[in-house]
Amino acid sequence: MMSTVKPDPTTTHYGILGLLAIKPFTTYELAKQFDRSLGRLWPRVRSKLYEGPKRLVELGYARATAGRTGRRRHTTYSITAKGRRALAAWLSEPGAPPQLEFEQLIKVLLADHGTKAAAVANLEAAQAWARADIDVHIETGHAYLEGTGQFQARVAPLVLVGRFISEFSLLVERWATWALGVVEEWPDDPGLAEPDRDALEATTRELERAAATWRPGQ
Repeated sequence: MMSTVKPDPTTTHYGILGLLAIKPFTTYELAKQFDRSLGRLWPRVRSKLYEGPKRLVELGYARATAGRTGRRRHTTYSITAKGRRALAAWLSEPGAPPQLEFEQLIKVLLADHGTKAAAVANLEAAQAWARADIDVHIETGHAYLEGTGQFQARVAPLVLVGRFISEFSLLVERWATWALGVVEEWPDDPGLAEPDRDALEATTRELERAAATWRPGQ
């Protein structure tokens, strides 16, 4: 009978391992914590989060401890010394570059095959998401400033990542607001819309100015 070779741990596995490096979690707690932290950067199907800890146990990176809360049974996972070494080794290697996943943006890209109303609806949805997300970032920022944020001792790396995701939300809000102003001037058939050449030129010049800061003399 042929043995089944299981694949190497994935980024999702290491993300879960990173959470276990903070403190032990049940699978339910892991899913909740993933949603509010790593899930914002690495969205994955919930079912994978329930399978992941089991794989970490198989690898010897985590240990499982059975317990009860009232009548309900649960399993708590904690990181092992081997798991900490594996996590440190994974962190020492540069990760893959970002990949953008943004369905509303795809629909705006294909707007000339639809209607002006459809383009507006997608831009308004993107704008609404960004504004709601900015409100969350403001609340979170105040919590950490006041010393009441979750895992307050980890605020140094949290500030780095929080700045990125906050600025991404601001980027989407500014872009959607600008784009709505542009699309308002379009005819009802987006396929007949004239390009905003001033915006194209301004964007190109801005990119050139930025690139000049790390490519001096070019």
